[in-house]
Amino acid sequence: MSTGPGADSAPAPTSTHESTTGRTFSSLKIRNYRLFATGAVISNTGTWMSRITQDWLVLSLTGSATAVGITTALQFLPMLLFGLYGGVIADRLPKRQILLVSQAMLGLCGIALAALTLSGVVEVWHVYLVAFLLGMVTVVDNPARQSFVSEMVGPAQLRNAVSLNSANFQSARLIGPAVAGVLITTVGSGWAFLLNGLSFLAPLVGLLMMRTNELHTSVTVPRAKGQLREGLAYVRGRPELVWPIVLVGFVGTFGFNFPIWLTAFADEIFDGGAGMYSFFNILMAAGSLAGALLSARRRSSRLRMLVAAGTAFGLLEIAASLSPTVWLFSILLVPIGMLGLTTNITANTSVQMAADPEMRGRVMSLYMMVFAGGTPVGAPIVGWISDTYGARTGFAAGGAISVIAALAVGFALARVGGLRLKVDLRPGRPHVRFVPREQLATAA
Repeated sequence: MSTGPGADSAPAPTSTHESTTGRTFSSLKIRNYRLFATGAVISNTGTWMSRITQDWLVLSLTGSATAVGITTALQFLPMLLFGLYGGVIADRLPKRQILLVSQAMLGLCGIALAALTLSGVVEVWHVYLVAFLLGMVTVVDNPARQSFVSEMVGPAQLRNAVSLNSANFQSARLIGPAVAGVLITTVGSGWAFLLNGLSFLAPLVGLLMMRTNELHTSVTVPRAKGQLREGLAYVRGRPELVWPIVLVGFVGTFGFNFPIWLTAFADEIFDGGAGMYSFFNILMAAGSLAGALLSARRRSSRLRMLVAAGTAFGLLEIAASLSPTVWLFSILLVPIGMLGLTTNITANTSVQMAADPEMRGRVMSLYMMVFAGGTPVGAPIVGWISDTYGARTGFAAGGAISVIAALAVGFALARVGGLRLKVDLRPGRPHVRFVPREQLATAA
């Protein structure tokens, strides 16, 4: 596939922009992925609408923030408990067929909650049940959807497609909550749930319209005993898989608890209320969207980028926790969102590219279990620190753990790769970098 126009001629003044733009959105040239992305942006918008509406409904039914937390935990708990089994299923069955079933079930969950709400009989346990069912479906949907991307675009476009998926999700994060707010105040929560349920028709239509002969070869694994243990052993023996997953686990569990921190900073630190909380979320989403688009421009996934992004992400969280003014805090949220997404995308792509096709479903289920499944574990710990010692301390602790994890993973990868740290104080030279051990010997 051509990487940009004018390859054999002198570049015109606009050629750099054109080639950069083409590289950023290059996966959309593939028809099957274009159908997938179109359906995803519609269903993602519905999902964000539903998340905001669900929290509001639980709060209005119970008046309890704890109940909202329970709802979130129930939605993520299945990934922690059963995530690896979802990967086994994703490796055994054709992923497009799995997604046809899982997306339909996600839509039915939204319609069921809409029916309960619109009929006026909804109770909080209904919301708990639907949240848990959504989590159970996600156990299978997530690894199948993550690994299906490579079947649509192939290895050459995998990084770009993963980045655009994240940009897609973050775009919906900017739109969905705003639409949910309008619907809740004008026609009620039930209609927001109904639109979310119907939004899953878009990815279903996209999946059905795909040209299966244009998909890259799908590898399915026959049913056999011990496939779960086989997947764990496979990851354990590959440092290029283990360490990115370890880093994402620490960052996701302790560094991504923004609902806790942003609400506390908006309410307790800066006395801004719900409007300020919404403003903080918009800034985070804008930074995340920028990070996803910048990642889409890069042609490769380097583990040193993963380590650097994770370290900078944690340091910026510490800086934000010390911010004396709301404006400095707000400004820092944009690069925090950008670097958080860069860390996630780089780890995701690195893991997918390093995994063999017949293992990709199990590997990605472990990745998602560690990244998303850590929320029920990390959120109570970080919440307790924030309640006991203050929101600034809680935010700083999450950033500090992310920095320590990133640096530890960086040194572990350097050791595996036979690298050592070199310090060069001469002008015009990189001051600190990793180099091969033999290079140090010859430079002595």
